[in-house]
Amino acid sequence: MNRVAIIDMGTNTFHLLVAEKKGQQFNILFQDRIATKIGAGGINGGYITAEGEERALHALILFKNKAIELGVQKIIAFGTSALRNANNGQEIINSIHAKTGIEAKIISGDEEASLIYHGVRQAVKLGDQKSLIVDIGGGSVEFIIANDSKIFWKRSFEVGGQRLIEKFHQHDPILPEEIASLTQFLEEALDPLFVELKKHDLKTLIGSSGSFDTLSEIYCLRNNIEYNTEPETPLTIKAFGEIFQELLTKNRAARMQIPGMIEMRVDMIVAACCLIQSLLWRYPFQSIRVSTYSLKEGVLAELSELGNHL
Repeated sequence: MNRVAIIDMGTNTFHLLVAEKKGQQFNILFQDRIATKIGAGGINGGYITAEGEERALHALILFKNKAIELGVQKIIAFGTSALRNANNGQEIINSIHAKTGIEAKIISGDEEASLIYHGVRQAVKLGDQKSLIVDIGGGSVEFIIANDSKIFWKRSFEVGGQRLIEKFHQHDPILPEEIASLTQFLEEALDPLFVELKKHDLKTLIGSSGSFDTLSEIYCLRNNIEYNTEPETPLTIKAFGEIFQELLTKNRAARMQIPGMIEMRVDMIVAACCLIQSLLWRYPFQSIRVSTYSLKEGVLAELSELGNHL
């Protein structure tokens, strides 16, 4: 297997990564992403809509064609929160196989958290100090307390951005009472996390990809810092707070005018930032770091470590 394609079938976004094996390592050749929003309209009801399935199939056909064009020998596809919690999740996986030939696997939240850790570990030098890794998806949010050598605790919570939007973000700009309801919901839903945080000496919150990437790009553009797709990109707690306060006052059209904002993130970023703010309120983190690597890079890391057999 010299060339492999990894597809992360997320709740809001499908990601494609194509890599080539060189010795025992893989070099990334190509990446793409498509906003499929398979969770839209049904995620809190436990199903994928017909429209969501259609968008998923369209994206996967494009990804498969690109993989073939690049000479890929194997496609590995993973379904996450929206698919694992949908009553028709396995039915859609079967439909994907029938219509595209792609054999996708639905992974558990625990598996997802482990893969995210392995991805972030490739991007950020964790060292011996424990950090809290946070990956905010559309359906779930993964929290991992870890250092470079060990995971001390990990858990996936079904409190992703799309779920929060459909529960609480009914007005645009979001209303103060909606923020209050959302924050109260997170206080209760994330109580096991807050209990766990008290047991550890943490200084850094590491954001994994997604909304954190967009926040980092906004920060860089405002401060004349060159932004590129390095594995780790900059952000500060102070800058996050300033961006968050601004986002709360803007509707979708105004948010799109912010340099660094992208269409793929504009709907979910307010809810995602409310979650980040809740973490910063509850624990005295001293810094934020941003990893552009996440689940798909974690799969690649495991392929390297396990000699192609995941």
